[in-house]
Amino acid sequence: MAELKSFVEVSPESHFPIQNLPYGVFKPQSGSSPRPGVAIGDFVLDLSVISSAGLFSGPVLNGSDCFHQPTLNKFSSMGRPAWTEARATIQKLLSDTESTLRDNVSLRQEALIPMSKVEMLVPVTIGDYTDFFTSMYHAKNCGLIFRGPENPINPNWFHLPIAYHGRASSVVISGTDIVRPRGQAPPAGKSSPYFGPSRKLDFELEMAAIVGPGNDLGTPIDVNNASDHIFGLVLLNDWSARDIQGWEYVPLGPFLGKSFGTTISPWIVTLDALEPFACDPPKQDPSPLPYLAEKTSKNFDIQLEVQIKPDGLEPSVVTKSNFKHLYWTVTQQLAHHTVNGCNLRPGDLLGTGTISGPDPDSVGCLLERTWNGQNPLSLNGTSRTFLEDGDEVLFTGICKGNGYNVGFGTCTGKILPSPAL
Repeated sequence: MAELKSFVEVSPESHFPIQNLPYGVFKPQSGSSPRPGVAIGDFVLDLSVISSAGLFSGPVLNGSDCFHQPTLNKFSSMGRPAWTEARATIQKLLSDTESTLRDNVSLRQEALIPMSKVEMLVPVTIGDYTDFFTSMYHAKNCGLIFRGPENPINPNWFHLPIAYHGRASSVVISGTDIVRPRGQAPPAGKSSPYFGPSRKLDFELEMAAIVGPGNDLGTPIDVNNASDHIFGLVLLNDWSARDIQGWEYVPLGPFLGKSFGTTISPWIVTLDALEPFACDPPKQDPSPLPYLAEKTSKNFDIQLEVQIKPDGLEPSVVTKSNFKHLYWTVTQQLAHHTVNGCNLRPGDLLGTGTISGPDPDSVGCLLERTWNGQNPLSLNGTSRTFLEDGDEVLFTGICKGNGYNVGFGTCTGKILPSPAL
């Protein structure tokens, strides 16, 4: 893989070499229609142009209109045969040894668009959004904060991937501002509950799987086939209003504390691109029940970083974590989601939950980083317990290969003040 080179110039630090080729949906200019593309260096390859030129000539994609759609749902639903064929075709077309696109000046100019000129969109129509809770370090820290050391992690957590059903309508693309939510928070003493803008607004460092082919209602997906139902991964920030969530979550779980906004990165990195970075997940003890027992169990070595940029100041790194810390794998998450017969559909979003590591600077949210506000965090001359208006949060994710990177770009969002009622 490291020996592959593109005729498109790609800097060594780029997230998007020919070894990656993540999928997204973009508008080449204002007023134009959305269409699928692939990132290569600082350019977007317009797949509708490549398709119209008849360059997808394999048995699966020949004649298909999947790259003339405004989302990636149709392509993702076609499954691994289509994904494998498309990746091989695109990789060949972009190779420095292939003349078809390289030497066709008019086609190349139409198909390769500078990334700085395009508008990126949510790449799939998300019908449903599920958020898991699968980092042991995050679960333990939350338990210590709210329940104490006697029983920080509930016993069921080690037997199944815990999750809740989120709000798909408020999933937004990176760069979208987030308005500070309003809601109720716990009362002080015997007073009435607080109502107003959240005073404990937080980020959550997550990733998410995009579902490809779904399953019929009543038919579970075998955990050993689950990877064939995962189109790829994105970065995800599941913004959280900790005070609102803390007051409402008993007995049914998160609601207004979560549903006001979730941000995803625009590029979907495929499992094929991530395969060179596969690694063993943490040992699961006790052993999972048979329906969760994988013949081959893997995580990926994806280095994750969070920066906070207060308004008018330089950004500060506040977290360095890694996808490999997840206790439950994304394939186990998907299999568990369907074991009761629940039907997943193309474009569904499965968040991993906050990805925290074992060290204080590897935790995935301010709740843990400041221990629920008890230990303020220093940011370039100012301090934070939770997010303030004007703060911008930036996620990055990258796999370091031999002479190349496979990255996810950025996932960003800026906090705007809650409007007056």
